[in-house]
Amino acid sequence: MAEVLFNGHAGRIEGRYHQSSRPGAPIALILHPHPQYGGTMSNKVVYALFSCFKDLGFSVLRFNFRGVGRSQGQFEDGPGELSDATVALDWLQAMNPEARQCWVAGYTFGAWIALQLLMRRPDINNFIAVSPPANEKDFSFLAPCPTSGLIIQGGQDEIVVPQTVTALAKRLNTQRNVCVDFAMVEEADHMYNGHLTDLYKIVGNYVINAVNKKKPLKKRRGRRRKDEMEDASAEDIALLTDESDDFPDGDDEL
Repeated sequence: MAEVLFNGHAGRIEGRYHQSSRPGAPIALILHPHPQYGGTMSNKVVYALFSCFKDLGFSVLRFNFRGVGRSQGQFEDGPGELSDATVALDWLQAMNPEARQCWVAGYTFGAWIALQLLMRRPDINNFIAVSPPANEKDFSFLAPCPTSGLIIQGGQDEIVVPQTVTALAKRLNTQRNVCVDFAMVEEADHMYNGHLTDLYKIVGNYVINAVNKKKPLKKRRGRRRKDEMEDASAEDIALLTDESDDFPDGDDEL
């Protein structure tokens, strides 16, 4: 994993990047939670997402939004961070011009930015949104949602209201030509404390099935438990996790 710096519209952007050794490997961009509540690219959930895509052979980038860490600029609560994400995706694609798929993933505030980026970039094939803040942010821009994806929510989340995320997933699944899978990790809090491996497996299973097209993705309008997502082969899951909840590069930021 390499430390990278690239130019954004507000100055330098700091990131961490893994380059796959596989020719034409897919790419993934990971977006971190709210900067004003301590969110950085070193958040444990962000690191778990990064690790999952890396372990599945993706070239993957996570970065700090403007004003976070060594990234220059000031927090803008949406427009500036979306600009940062756009520049980061451009950089990632320039590094991988032969990539056969492009994914975006985000956690809380990062999920909100990721879904806005999705609306502006038809080159994105799929998304992962972890705990999108549907009780605080407006997601009406997803009309329609341009591609299929996965939403994950903790059932004991004390910050993002689970019912609002359930309603968002149901609304998106009323739209034609997309399938938004939904996984509720019933016992998980906002930080997914004690459930990072569950999160890792859910994401890994979804990505494996989507990339390899092992099964058709059907519309799900109801709540899905984490065990309902864990249906990849035993060999696939063995590649994804050692049953550990230890993601040493992360910390406990929101």
